[in-house]
Amino acid sequence: MPATEDNQNQPVAVQGSGRLIIGIMAGVLTFWLFAQSVVNIVPAIQQDVAIPLGSLNLAISLTGLFSGCFIVVAGGVADRVGRVKITQLGFVLSIIGCLCLIVAQNTLLFAIGRIIQGLSAACIMPATLALIKTCYQDAARQRALSYWSIGSWGGSGLCSLAGGAIATYCGWNWIFILSILFALAGMLLIRGTPESKVTTTASHRFDYFGLLTFVVMLVCLNWAITKGNAFGWTNSLILIPSGIFLLAAMLFFTGARRKKSASFIDFALFKQRAWSGATLSNFLLNAVAGTLMVASIYVQQGRGFSAFQSGMLTVGYLIAVLAMIRVGEMLLQKVGARKPMLWGTAITGSGVALMALTQLPDSLYVAAVFVGYILFGLGLGFYATPSTDTAISNAPEDKIGVASGIYKMASSLGGAFGIAISASVYAAMLPLGAATAATAGLLVNVAFCVISFMTIALMVPRQA
Repeated sequence: MPATEDNQNQPVAVQGSGRLIIGIMAGVLTFWLFAQSVVNIVPAIQQDVAIPLGSLNLAISLTGLFSGCFIVVAGGVADRVGRVKITQLGFVLSIIGCLCLIVAQNTLLFAIGRIIQGLSAACIMPATLALIKTCYQDAARQRALSYWSIGSWGGSGLCSLAGGAIATYCGWNWIFILSILFALAGMLLIRGTPESKVTTTASHRFDYFGLLTFVVMLVCLNWAITKGNAFGWTNSLILIPSGIFLLAAMLFFTGARRKKSASFIDFALFKQRAWSGATLSNFLLNAVAGTLMVASIYVQQGRGFSAFQSGMLTVGYLIAVLAMIRVGEMLLQKVGARKPMLWGTAITGSGVALMALTQLPDSLYVAAVFVGYILFGLGLGFYATPSTDTAISNAPEDKIGVASGIYKMASSLGGAFGIAISASVYAAMLPLGAATAATAGLLVNVAFCVISFMTIALMVPRQA
């Protein structure tokens, strides 16, 4: 039976069920497998829906952006209202978002569907992580987190292959039909789980101003990044949103400093170095998701691959990440979290660097990309469970949902901005040739890996 929390300071933890874990994995897959599959089906979508490439890139990144914007809110609400309720709400939103995408015939409805998918992920991710912390202990918790990671990192590994295969042989709309089926299955599997929440008599006024400024800040930044090359960096359509971004950022950080723990994001959590190191490195390593989009677009536009053939190149990534996640769990138990996190980040960067060798002839480049994806998967598999366990185990008991929300906000925003930045660099360099553009876009992701490595080395304690 899963656990419940009777009050803020005395959680009653008992062993969770396998059924609960399968339901949680179904929820995680609605985002990481199905919502992320769009990174490999850009040409297929453009054939059916009249969306310019710049607008499509923006719509694709909106899911991660809105997930990141609202994930902390959803985590806090899950702590107070109930983690099971918020998980179920996430499933409902996922179904609505998928329906919008299935019937979309223009940019607006497609963007709305992507936004709703982001709100769904914002509900599901922190609530399910909090359920794992509440329902499982010690080795059982680490094992449950491994399965959660298989859903997220494994789902992201499978998304390119699955999306390409489905788009090529069934039509891209079927990606979201399958996502609806997974959501319905998850709802049934989690149904009946005893509610888990924090009971407290303390009054808490939500920081609506902080949320508003945070959303405005990130939306304007994302707009400037994705549209800058299309409109021109000195165009008023870019300069005005950039100015609004700076103003919103100033108001957000000033308000957060004044409100302290009552702020939309409790920056006091960042005083915990291990949690901070895991969260910041998680942001940077998720930004490497831009690799999937740039490599996929390049081999289709520059090397003549189909979406399915492009997806097949990622098979090694999928196998490696799924196999190594449990290895990462065992390394965590034997040598701690810091070493596998460092190894994982370095291996991931090496894999992306191989993919950046676009000057190689076709056969050699295909081999380099295939090996690069394997290294990509190996690295992420090493990193996933140690990083997640470091963040969750160092979170305060009364702020598990919020801390989990910030950690997963880092995942979503990292992916959103990584894709936006990589795609923008690729588009900006495209006049110099697809190969040059791909190299530039992929080297951006190598830089993300280097900074992530440095973050872990400096912030995660050696004994972690």
